[in-house]
Amino acid sequence: MPDNRSESPASMLVTTSDELETLCARLASASWLALDTEFIREKTYYPRLCLIQVATPELCACIDPLAIEHPDALYDLLFDQNILKVMHAARQDLEIFYHLRQSVPAPVFDTQVAAGFLGFGDQIGYSRLVEKLLGVHLDKAHTRTDWSQRPLSEDQLHYAADDVIYLAKMFPDIVQRLDEQGRRDWVDDEAARLMDPAVFEIDPDTCWQKVSGHRRLKPRQLAILRNLARWREERAMAQDIPRKWILGDAELITIAQMAPRSPARLEQSRGLKPAFIKRHGQQVVELVADALAQAQAQWPDARKTVILSPLQEVQADIMMALIKYRAQENGLNSAAIGTRKDVEALIIGDPKCSLTSGWRRRLAGDELRDFLAGRLRIQNADTHLVIEKVSNQAP
Repeated sequence: MPDNRSESPASMLVTTSDELETLCARLASASWLALDTEFIREKTYYPRLCLIQVATPELCACIDPLAIEHPDALYDLLFDQNILKVMHAARQDLEIFYHLRQSVPAPVFDTQVAAGFLGFGDQIGYSRLVEKLLGVHLDKAHTRTDWSQRPLSEDQLHYAADDVIYLAKMFPDIVQRLDEQGRRDWVDDEAARLMDPAVFEIDPDTCWQKVSGHRRLKPRQLAILRNLARWREERAMAQDIPRKWILGDAELITIAQMAPRSPARLEQSRGLKPAFIKRHGQQVVELVADALAQAQAQWPDARKTVILSPLQEVQADIMMALIKYRAQENGLNSAAIGTRKDVEALIIGDPKCSLTSGWRRRLAGDELRDFLAGRLRIQNADTHLVIEKVSNQAP
């Protein structure tokens, strides 16, 4: 496939505060810039930022935050509300900046989200999108590289630069396509959800919900798991180490099922290392005892589900048919609009239901609410849905 690197701006490596200030001065008047990061987190709890790449149609730079003592000029630029940050699959990159400044560098435009709205498929990778839109095949040789190692090779820097050079090339075309289809505001709606700091806040009290296998536990066991998962999360955060280095999910589940009353009981588990039991056994037993001392009404229950009446089940079926119809009509995956859980949330009046705001509300949510309120009739025909307003006039 053709490679138009010769038409791309030369990239520079920025390693000093003076170089960074010069770069930021050049970028200060930009209305948008492409942004990406390289990081590692295999040995830490929080991601360690190793490289920041920025590009406009005129320039490209790889910025080394490990070498620059005072990077504030860059962060001030990235958090400038007047500059749109164009990113692909932005969530992990935004998480890094959130931990640096407890806020997100808004506004953001996510090309992965935009590509989904343009019919390129949900969660399309950057390389695949570049290939589809620009006909360029990107090198993937450094996908698993250790970006904390110095010096960085020329090949590594080319690889990193490509992540923003072609992002800057694709962006205008993507925006034009969105405008032609009237879907630019859809991307803005998704960006607003992603820029909510609550997305990146970590609550140790709810971390048990992410433990693999927790759904098979009973409420009594879940109370133990909640205590253990909170303790593990807080230790991992304090020591900045991966949570699995303290205790794996399988071991958490085992302890919750055992409900040990003494460190000696822990020794009967084949999955727990003697060193862990010696160091933390007594504390684990105390966490178990604390959980069992809680009132049963305070125990969590992962098996709780929305229970709909027979009529509501029928309504949910019809509502899902409408979502699938609107998805097909607009070239989308129906799950991008709403799932069965989203429909159930709408039926029971959950204020956090995604179908009640943004483009989902406009595309299907308003109709679904009208259907629930009796203002809309939806019927399955042989080949399509019949959707019609219900007259308010008495028969």
